[in-house]
Amino acid sequence: MRTINISENSISDFLILRIGAYKDLIKFRLSALVTFSAVFGFILGDSGVVFSWVKFFALMVGGFLISGASGAANEIWERDIDKLMKRTENRPLPLNLISLKEAYWFTSIIALLGIAILWIFTNPLTTVLGVLSMVLYVFVYTPLKRVGPIAVFVGAIPGAMPPLLGWTAATGAISHEALIIFGIQFIWQFPHFWAIAWVSDEDYKRAGFKLLPSGGQKDLNTAIQIMIYTLFLLPLGLLPTYFGLTGINSGIVATICGVLFLAQTFLLMKDCSRKSALKIMFGSFLYLPIVQIAYLLDKV
Repeated sequence: MRTINISENSISDFLILRIGAYKDLIKFRLSALVTFSAVFGFILGDSGVVFSWVKFFALMVGGFLISGASGAANEIWERDIDKLMKRTENRPLPLNLISLKEAYWFTSIIALLGIAILWIFTNPLTTVLGVLSMVLYVFVYTPLKRVGPIAVFVGAIPGAMPPLLGWTAATGAISHEALIIFGIQFIWQFPHFWAIAWVSDEDYKRAGFKLLPSGGQKDLNTAIQIMIYTLFLLPLGLLPTYFGLTGINSGIVATICGVLFLAQTFLLMKDCSRKSALKIMFGSFLYLPIVQIAYLLDKV
């Protein structure tokens, strides 16, 4: 009888490839950032009397699974579109690293598991908000990306849900403080999304995505809208301090970060260049975690 020897290296390479493919399918880095925002909301909403580690870890795991399922469902939906763009052509489904059937099963399982964890260990409100976020992202935002910039408004809702989920997991209710941290992340997404759409304009046009305002043009009108939404972050960033949720130090940090973020938009208004849009994109990546960490460190 002929025996086939499979080397340990080939097995390990195969496992690494498969794990990497599933990490890409769930948009691992994005899901990790989403989980961080949820944790931020939980800690900010915690009363400080008795910290519930069970709810905390359930939020982390359940939130990560729901976010991962949303990302995977998005990739399933856009598997043919992803082939058209350089930034997405190496995703696992266009490369056939994962079969469509596998992707459907995997996405369904982690979605149901995430929902179950939130339902059992947090509360119904958090679970409903998590499901609503997933439905809006997959079934409303994703198809709207080829319709017009209304997609950015719709996508900003599930994008701002994580801190709200964290707050409700800790408190079981939606308060004005919860709406403040939701509002900050909601408004932040407009300059964030539009900067990405500006930088990736050629790719997006190949895919038929229409995310930029002002008729999809990379012009002064679009730059002005990016500036206006970034400007809103200055008063919004001070609301946690005003309402006593955090102290003055985080208000100062939020203001400084907001001013620096805003300054980048004036450069875009001046030259309407891809380089300036790229600076706004990276600035948006820095703004949110820095401000959220400042709020946590300065919680009253």
